[in-house]
Amino acid sequence: MPLEQLDAGVYAWLQLPGSVGRANAGVVVDEDGLTVVDTLMVPSQWRGFGDAVAQLGRPVHRVVLTSGHIDFAGGTSQFRLAAVYGSSVTSLQLDEPPNVQAYRRFMPEYAAEFEDLETQHEIQREDARERLTAALEVIPIAGYTPANLIVLVPAAGVLFAGGMCAFGVTPLAFQGDPAGWADALDLVADLGHTIVPGHGPIGSAGDVRALQAYLRACVEAGGDPEAIPPGPWDNWQGRHLDSINVERAALLAQGDDRIPSSFLAAIGAPDAPSS
Repeated sequence: MPLEQLDAGVYAWLQLPGSVGRANAGVVVDEDGLTVVDTLMVPSQWRGFGDAVAQLGRPVHRVVLTSGHIDFAGGTSQFRLAAVYGSSVTSLQLDEPPNVQAYRRFMPEYAAEFEDLETQHEIQREDARERLTAALEVIPIAGYTPANLIVLVPAAGVLFAGGMCAFGVTPLAFQGDPAGWADALDLVADLGHTIVPGHGPIGSAGDVRALQAYLRACVEAGGDPEAIPPGPWDNWQGRHLDSINVERAALLAQGDDRIPSSFLAAIGAPDAPSS
């Protein structure tokens, strides 16, 4: 699978069809070398990506992690000579040992590949909007998690949205804020005409608006997944995640920041409620 060139010196690596555990990544060519945006999850994903990056014939000087979740950060160790940038939340997440048991339960198709994950990395924290290089800008934004990064390539009009965007795929908000996430997407929709989501195919502002409407429907559902009305999401992959997203929105509406019990049950957490 080759890198997809979006503009001069701007590439996307797409894992389609997208789903939880099958994220996208990007590469931006700068004056001094390459910046990689996200590093995928397990060896069967990041080895091919790493080979494609190597074929560009330039050193990788920077890795920007849009999130500390494993599907975006699992392959970071393959770029050992690069400086790694992420939010303070990403730094804290990657200080924790990987929850291999939970990953295997939630993404069983990759169970055999979680054994040797290396997730602890020294992170250069980026918690303010900054022109990181001549070619790209990093922008802190909350929603998918309490602190994410998105990466804008202004000259190309390309935005790498990471976990903030899922197109044609149901997002997962177990640690997010569906209401705040939906509001934050106003900024995302206005930043670039080509948007590389964390999951799913490349899209545009219209895809961002569809995701925004879905998240607001989760909030308005009042804790009942069956209350989500018909919409563009009817044919999205992964609609089993509705229950997690709706429960998370309802908890936050009550001032409760707990992880949804439906997610704890899905990962086999010891404190998950019995069925």
